[in-house]
Amino acid sequence: MSVRLAVSGATGRMGHIILELAAGNSQFEINGALESSSHKAAGKPLSEVLPSLGNLKITISTTLSGINPKPQVLIDFTQPPATLAYLKEAVSSGIRLVIGTTGFSEDQKKEIREASKKIPIMMASNMSVGMNLLFSLVEEAASKLGPNYDVEITEAHHNLKKDAPSGSALSLGESVAHGWKVDLKDVSTHGREGLVGERKKGTIGFHAVRGGDIVGDHTVLYAGPGERLELTHRAHSREAFAQGALKAALFLSSKKDGFYDMRDVLGLR
Repeated sequence: MSVRLAVSGATGRMGHIILELAAGNSQFEINGALESSSHKAAGKPLSEVLPSLGNLKITISTTLSGINPKPQVLIDFTQPPATLAYLKEAVSSGIRLVIGTTGFSEDQKKEIREASKKIPIMMASNMSVGMNLLFSLVEEAASKLGPNYDVEITEAHHNLKKDAPSGSALSLGESVAHGWKVDLKDVSTHGREGLVGERKKGTIGFHAVRGGDIVGDHTVLYAGPGERLELTHRAHSREAFAQGALKAALFLSSKKDGFYDMRDVLGLR
């Protein structure tokens, strides 16, 4: 039986790809597309805005309550304020939620985790298989090498990305911190300029590059005495993230509540 699926940010870069892939997958029935009330596509037929989806008889809605029948899962790649608005609706309607949005504050993350006591939520900064394997490899390398190896994390994205460092870069930092058994907020440093002095031992450096249409590059550098190790992931297209989001939607379709990430979805724990 197919999973009733809605996608927010439906006409954006990620939403468009997710809808196209879901339309060609018999495991899904697309029954909702969402945009903000101020978006020019709001209220228009989805097939008019995205002709590649064929003859789907769906109107782009501004609220989850405007979708009938209600979806079983919502995939959200938007901005934190929009995600939190959809979260409230999802909790009240019992709709499962896949969150690919990044840039949340710590308080907002706590709000999402609290909501997962009522509905199942899968939240990940990056949904590609390769990137989630990298999270595990990065933690293992940090544990084996220890803080005597300096760690620098560099990420590069397109010039339209709003948050920095990327959510994936922060997740990589969390992986290093877990390997070192420390709290990331106590050891992270962001960029360098001027006479900053010697590098402090046991810190994790972050550097963000923005330009062109780069989909997403992430490198973790471990620099030790006489050698360095670099672990890198490069995304060639957004399809890897979209496929991961759909895997997460299928995973959540059998859950009643709980907070999950992509490593749960992919069985990497």
